This record gives sequence, C-alpha cells and structure tokens, in this order.
Amino acid sequence: MQRIDALLRDASARIDPADAALLLAHALGRSRGWLYAHGDEVPEPALLRRFEALLARRLGGEPVAYLTGTRGFWTFELQVTPDTLIPRPETERLVELALERLQPGAALRIADLGTGSGAIALALALERPRAQVVATDASAAALAVAQRNAVALGAGNVSFRQGSWFEPLAGERFDLVASNPPYVAQGDPHLSRGDLRFEPAAALSSGADGLGDLRTIVRDAPAHLLPGGWLLLEHGFDQGATVRALLEDAGFGDVATARDLEDRERTSLGRWPTMG
Repeated sequence: MQRIDALLRDASARIDPADAALLLAHALGRSRGWLYAHGDEVPEPALLRRFEALLARRLGGEPVAYLTGTRGFWTFELQVTPDTLIPRPETERLVELALERLQPGAALRIADLGTGSGAIALALALERPRAQVVATDASAAALAVAQRNAVALGAGNVSFRQGSWFEPLAGERFDLVASNPPYVAQGDPHLSRGDLRFEPAAALSSGADGLGDLRTIVRDAPAHLLPGGWLLLEHGFDQGATVRALLEDAGFGDVATARDLEDRERTSLGRWPTMG
C-alpha cells in the first residue's frame, strides 16, 4: 500500500501534476492542501481504488472537471457535467468587460445567451446584486446544471429560460447582453483532440466557418437592447476582425475587441446607439 506522497509522485509522472493532485484530493474527499500535510498517510483500499479509476479515466482523455464534477470560475466553484461546456479562464475576461459597463447599484437588465453551467450569468448576478439576469440555453440538461449552481451560490436574481439564443426573450430589451457561443468550425481537427472530445459538440462548433451562431446573435441583438445597451461576444482568437465587421454592419458603435491574458483577440463588443 502506497503513501499519499508516493501516490502523488507516481501519478504526476503519468499525468499533469496539478491534475493528479486534484483527482487524489477528490478521491479522498480532502483538499489539495491536506494532501501535502498528510503525505505519510496510507489511503484506505476503497479510496485508493477510486483514485486509480479516476486516474485511468484521465489517462483515457476525460477532462478533470468532468471527473471531479466541478470547475473554478471567477470567485466560485461551479458544478459541471458532460451536458455543459467546461468554463475557461478566457471567459473571465468577458465578465470583466461586462462589469466595466454595468454601474454598481443600478437596477439593470442583463441577458446571458447559451449559459451552459451558468458561469457568466452567475458571475454578473453576484457582482451586481440589484441587476436582474436572464440566462438562456437550448439544452434543458445544461439549464438544470445552471439552476443548481444558482441555488448553491445563492444567486436569487437570475432566471433561466430554455430556447435558442434570443428565442425565449421575445419583446424584452436589456442593458447588456453577453454570450460565449460556439465558434469552432465544423470539422476542425481540434474537436477530435484533448478535452474537446468529451464536451458537448453543440456548445463548441457552429457552421462551416464557426461563425453561424455569432451571426445570428449579432443580427437579432438590436431588437433586444435598450438604447446605449452593450453586446459582448466571446469568439475564436482569429475571428476578431470578422466579428467587429458584423457588429459595425449591424449598426453598433464603439466597436472594439479585447485581448486575453495570452494577448489573443478573444472578446468583441459594441454599443447600440442611444436615441435622440
């Protein structure tokens, strides 16, 4: 029977050390900090078998977030399942940009389209508690995950509606609309590699050029934005110029693209003109 420090060392030689620590902590029901403080302990056989099963699945390519059922985002932990896209750090940049345009303490209306696990909607709702946030998704299974996350985080100012993009929001207008839609081209070889193999295809790819859903959202957004309202869209690192052109052609002003921490164009935005 191996000690915890030996288990970690051996697993780290087979998978990413951070992943090894996460999986061992999950299998033992402990924190990662506890592992390093108790490296001389020997896990019970049942817990060891649980870890070995998780390790085998990770070696088979399954994402750590699906194996543990959680992923950190913004300032909180989210439940995730294979029904939802795994939240990624670059999406936090979209949240930052949105918050810069949402006055604290104001009673604003916000929409998050294609919410998945609820990452964007919940971050904005918790940071702007007086705002009313509506989150949509075509997947009932994804919405169920997002709703559980909202309850766990105590985000009572978020409502959830099933439907594609703006379809559940007929006749409604918002101060800000945010979305991280599918933007990978169908047939892109990356879809058959790494973690992407296990994530929902409908949440990843859109059309031959990956821009199908982005075109739909930009086209329909003007009917759902208040004067001066903002549209923020996450997209592929090589799609910034195209998305800016879509926004400008649709009549948006203040069009810009922000870069992520790796200096890649990742989030484009535009403002719907004010009246008068």
